[in-house]
Amino acid sequence: MSDPISTPTPAAAGSYYQRHIFFCLNQRDQGQACCADHNAQAAFEHCKAQVKALGLAGPGQVRVNKAGCLDRCAGGPIAVVYPEAVWYSFVDQADIDEIVQSHLRDGVVVERLLTPAHVGR
Repeated sequence: MSDPISTPTPAAAGSYYQRHIFFCLNQRDQGQACCADHNAQAAFEHCKAQVKALGLAGPGQVRVNKAGCLDRCAGGPIAVVYPEAVWYSFVDQADIDEIVQSHLRDGVVVERLLTPAHVGR
């Protein structure tokens, strides 16, 4: 049996997208830590552009979405890829490019960008 996190997977029966990536764009009040303070909007826009440029966008492929708080603020900025439920912390556009090319296109998790399991709010 192959590992579903490290190999490309076809869209599940009845699934509209093969992979769905959500970017936390939440802005917290009163100076609380949040993804919006770490250029999450720019990362979302860059990811969306890269997915489109590589021809990965659309039904049966990849969807890039905004999300409210994903409640993992301490690891921010945060994105999560489904159906694998892989959580990423990223720093810059190069990290987003690696997630797009490795995980969203090729189905290979970017281990160095994984959000540690214990990181929460």
